[in-house]
Amino acid sequence: MACSDLDYAYLREIVLSQSANRIDPSRNALFDTRLTPIVRMAGARNLKDFVSMLKSDRPAHLYRAVAEAMTINETSFFRDLKPFEMLRKSILPRLIEQRKVERRLRIWSAASSTGQEAYSVAMLIVEHFPELAGWDVKILGTDISRYVVEYAQMARYRRLEVNRGLPARMLLKYMIRDGDEWVVSAQVRSMCEFRSVNLCAPLPTLPEFDLVMLRNVLLYFTQQDRTSLFREVYRKIAPDGYLVLGNAEQAEDSTDLFEVEFAVNCYCYRPVAG
Repeated sequence: MACSDLDYAYLREIVLSQSANRIDPSRNALFDTRLTPIVRMAGARNLKDFVSMLKSDRPAHLYRAVAEAMTINETSFFRDLKPFEMLRKSILPRLIEQRKVERRLRIWSAASSTGQEAYSVAMLIVEHFPELAGWDVKILGTDISRYVVEYAQMARYRRLEVNRGLPARMLLKYMIRDGDEWVVSAQVRSMCEFRSVNLCAPLPTLPEFDLVMLRNVLLYFTQQDRTSLFREVYRKIAPDGYLVLGNAEQAEDSTDLFEVEFAVNCYCYRPVAG
């Protein structure tokens, strides 16, 4: 039995309340594919029965499972090359100069999905900034989905995943083949850690970051949630740090806490002095 429009609306509301991810009704079909494992796990016969189960019992763990399944976003290594060029040519050299006394860098991949962005930044640093070998450099990747966090922690990717965006030279240099899969090298893995964090809830205790990558996630948030998130990020970023957004995302429509530093095919911001 197929779900009704009201059933899909109920599922969209669950995702919105749990993760602030607003799903357009045109994408209702995603529920049918992404929730299939959860429907089976819950013992429901089909998605409609599963919705009835959610409405009657309101089990918190299934609510979260629905939100996590629907917020798994597509990603790839070195996704959108322009931000990584900006890191290599401008942002990282500036940060290295600013932190040459402390010899410490903290970077946050705030919507890291299955980890490719965090590992891409680590590869970029190892490849182009060998002077940081003796520094204390840590990259934190966070995502609301515990499944993708665990996936990132394994640092193991299928052939299709490494073929998307990762140059062959860097593949051979920073990943190790294991059968049909590729494993991130120990050198790159040692720089990265991953945690489950909901960007639309009060953020947990986090260090002060020199660079925050907040890309390709704001488009799913309401105006209110974007404003709240920028306020939280402002509290977590160093006064002379950098915030990098996605190609189609801007901060000006949501906050007055950041000002544009660069805007060439992607947006980089600096915190406004408090």
